[in-house]
Amino acid sequence: MTAKTSSSKRNLATWAAPAVALVILVLISGCKKEQPTTQTTSADQPAVTTVATEQATCPVMEGNPINKNIFVEYKGKKVYFCCKGCPEKFLADPDKYAAKLPQFKQ
Repeated sequence: MTAKTSSSKRNLATWAAPAVALVILVLISGCKKEQPTTQTTSADQPAVTTVATEQATCPVMEGNPINKNIFVEYKGKKVYFCCKGCPEKFLADPDKYAAKLPQFKQ
């Protein structure tokens, strides 16, 4: 093995670990899911619970925020995605993903 090849492998190893760590961090960070809140009008009577009905995360890559420029129409409603590869996966098995979407839970 030449000195140049050894140096290239060392350089690759130096950059590969931080790059992999960054990708993992981005994938697991995602958006936090909103929890419904209950407000009370008196000590015994709960008020109406408000739940977000607008889609905020990608149904295919769960947890990733949506890009409103990337969507498909499914059963008359827009379904938004995080990247250009997700609509194809969604359309391959839409029922698998539609159950997770707020626009189809009404």
